[in-house]
Amino acid sequence: MRIGLIAEGGYPYVSGDARLWCDRLVRGLGQHEFDIYALSRSERQEDEGWVPLPPQVSRVRTAPLWAAEGDIWRGGPKGLVRRSVVGDGWAYGRRARRRFAECYGELVAAVCAGGATDASGACEDASATEADRFGNALYGLAELARDEGGLVGALRSEAAVRALERACRAPGALRTAREARVPDLLAFAAHLERALRPLSLDWYEDDGLGSADLCHATSGGAAALSGLLARHFCGVPLLLTEYGVRLRTHYLAAPEASPAVRSLLAALHGRLAAETYAQAAVITPGNGHARRWQERCGADRAKLRTVYPGMDASRFAEVGEAAECADPDSLVWVGRIEPAKDIVSLLHALAEVRKEEPKTRLRIVGTPSGPEGPAYLGHCRALAAQLFPDEAEGPHTVGDNPVSFEEIGGPEIPTLADAYASGAVAVLSSVVEGFPIGLVEAMFSGRATVSTDVGAVVEVIGGTGLVVPPRNPRALAAACVALLRDPERRARLGAAARARALELFTVEQNVAAFHGIYLEIVSRTPVRRLVLDEAGDPRPFAVPAEARVPGRWTERTARPVARGGPPRRPGAPVRATALPATEGAR
Repeated sequence: MRIGLIAEGGYPYVSGDARLWCDRLVRGLGQHEFDIYALSRSERQEDEGWVPLPPQVSRVRTAPLWAAEGDIWRGGPKGLVRRSVVGDGWAYGRRARRRFAECYGELVAAVCAGGATDASGACEDASATEADRFGNALYGLAELARDEGGLVGALRSEAAVRALERACRAPGALRTAREARVPDLLAFAAHLERALRPLSLDWYEDDGLGSADLCHATSGGAAALSGLLARHFCGVPLLLTEYGVRLRTHYLAAPEASPAVRSLLAALHGRLAAETYAQAAVITPGNGHARRWQERCGADRAKLRTVYPGMDASRFAEVGEAAECADPDSLVWVGRIEPAKDIVSLLHALAEVRKEEPKTRLRIVGTPSGPEGPAYLGHCRALAAQLFPDEAEGPHTVGDNPVSFEEIGGPEIPTLADAYASGAVAVLSSVVEGFPIGLVEAMFSGRATVSTDVGAVVEVIGGTGLVVPPRNPRALAAACVALLRDPERRARLGAAARARALELFTVEQNVAAFHGIYLEIVSRTPVRRLVLDEAGDPRPFAVPAEARVPGRWTERTARPVARGGPPRRPGAPVRATALPATEGAR
């Protein structure tokens, strides 16, 4: 089958989010053909280039979310690659302006109406009327963008801001929306324009996502919106994967924004998430924590299939199968150094541990992440020197201090596996966590673990490690002491953890799960295709199932209805045009 894989800020870019699991998925499904649709987040990301692509990737189409006008073609590793940039299209006539005013007004009215979120920010079941209102307005704007060449100019116009102001002042609007001032309206209008940029792309044609048998959006937000439009225009079924629920990210983001802007952002992304969940054929959360968020936001439980991220276990095999580490008095922490990881609590916990076990040392292995990372690392170094003053050579040096700050690639820790091998107990001290990848790596390495109860930690551990409340150094210290004093228990927990990780979190199980889901979706959502002969007459049954298998029998093909696209490779299967889904087509 042909898969349209849609990624935002991820695959195939070198610095993309979720790059590894997408690459492993594509490489693991060599029997399928993939078209990659990539939404980049910055010019720097595009300049850094792509990862090497396997032969089953037929083409790549990219579009920047950081730019909004122009249309650029450029070469790439697979030949000519289309870089679609969102069209402007603001030279509207009177009728088009009226269509925009009606659709945009309905959209912002649905966003501003109460009922999408409660006071705590969690989604409630939206009324069917409001859900239909939002969906109809969204697709109306998409059709207008398709007819007129884009929406960016219209979304940036004064008319759009005035329509948003009317919606905020309307009876029944959210209380915080009614309090929005002009700067709040301008800020939210700018965010709405960025969120709706996928509506102006030229991906939803017969030579684009319309030629796919299945669209796989690798995240919510812009990637999911592109999949929604492929379903709307071409009838292509949508598979949505969320390893981190995008709506949850929006609730946690933009703390500096005003209450009105935050409320409107939550309502917008809540409506978009609800529409995506309603239209997707299958939704694959990466863990039970994400699944509960999706159910709370309106996802049908019957559509949900939990698929854990797939990770490469082979590089941890030697460490995992080895005996007890050389330093039985050491704790190891591995990850990105940032405030959410709460290394401060871990350092205070170490001070408590050393009262019971004076020989204990802590190795912190990682690099600063994000704008706050470097400052946070400096704060942690200063705190370590303060907590253990008699053992340090200076205010910011390591010396004989029981805490060491190291990076992978150094002489003592050349690889990630060596980092976990350097500690008898692996510790996770986070206060915010989605799917704890570092914890799974420690499990692959056969290490006993002590973790805080955040995100999907309990689900991942499954009884093979100790779990304590977050921001509780005393509890963290007590759990570490318990394992440091009992090597036999450490060995049992480490072996159980490795067995669990090999069963649930490998690349093989991830690829097998998605392969089965692909077949399930396509088997129950057939797409009707129309093929014409040389005279232009329809040819029923011209594209049977076996016609999609490459071979000499595919050389003689009928001419598909199409609007362009790259030439067909010799021996490639016929790409007939997918018609928009209708009741009759089903």
